[in-house]
Amino acid sequence: MTEMQLGERLIVNCLPLTEAERQSFLEASGDVRQIFLADPSRRGTMLWQADVPHDIRGHATAVIGNIEVDTLPDFINLEWLQTWSAGVDRYLNSGAFPPDAVLTSASGAYGQTVAEHMFAMLWALMKNLPGYRDQQRAHEWNDLGRAATLDGATVVILGTGDLGSHFAHLVKGCGAHTLGVRRDPSKSADGIDAMYGFDALDVLLTKADVVACFLPSSADTHHLIDLHRLELLRDGAILLNGGRGDVLDERSLPSQLHRLRGVGLDVTEAEPLPDDSPLWNEPNCLITPHVAGGYHLEATERRIIDIARENVRRYAAGEPLRNVMRH
Repeated sequence: MTEMQLGERLIVNCLPLTEAERQSFLEASGDVRQIFLADPSRRGTMLWQADVPHDIRGHATAVIGNIEVDTLPDFINLEWLQTWSAGVDRYLNSGAFPPDAVLTSASGAYGQTVAEHMFAMLWALMKNLPGYRDQQRAHEWNDLGRAATLDGATVVILGTGDLGSHFAHLVKGCGAHTLGVRRDPSKSADGIDAMYGFDALDVLLTKADVVACFLPSSADTHHLIDLHRLELLRDGAILLNGGRGDVLDERSLPSQLHRLRGVGLDVTEAEPLPDDSPLWNEPNCLITPHVAGGYHLEATERRIIDIARENVRRYAAGEPLRNVMRH
């Protein structure tokens, strides 16, 4: 890197961009200097990395990418960090994020991929597909009994942001009635038929055929679904978690699984799920290894890039940034 002038702004871009995309980012940044560090071959993989060399960290005023928390003290001139993740918990909770820097996320990029994944898990549980797959492996040919449907079902959705709203649209398309739960029930959300606050949660759980969680990790949501609330669920209900693993008290789950139709977990409190967890062997517990999000859909990558490019333009122009998580 050539010598920089004192006070010069520098954007360090760690997105795995094509040449055409890099050019569009250069146009967005205008007179603000921007360098690109990512290997374009990582595009289409799950292995995006933000490796910023030591000699650049102290010059960077803006970084696009999920840098490691333990490197934050090296970014002494950081004004803005744009993550490619929707969640930024590790930065907010680290205590190391520069007090005067702005943190923005890729919130809004992952709704489609997470909702579609959890929707697929829901249908698999309703139609007994995990059991039939187990039978296939055992070379068995048996009818596993009654299936379920979303037509006329009541679906309670905890967390009605990008993820929950996308999921709501999918289940409504199959005839479900959607009840949303959020901190401020006066705010509506696409796909939600009726909105409630968390004070109504216990009553809503007794009415639910499906409960889908898309909540962030926080002191307020930790073990929100505990033994008491699991016991409120109807026999034959389905529980899904596609938000953060610690929303569900997994220790209380095995005692309730026998009366639930099924549980679909893409996230767990400890990841990977410990080898000794009883959930591994529960036939009506469907587990995926936190893969609902990520970059499994090309559309997700495009949305992440669009969000970052617009914020680069705003940063260069001195305009307010979008998706601000902390400033």
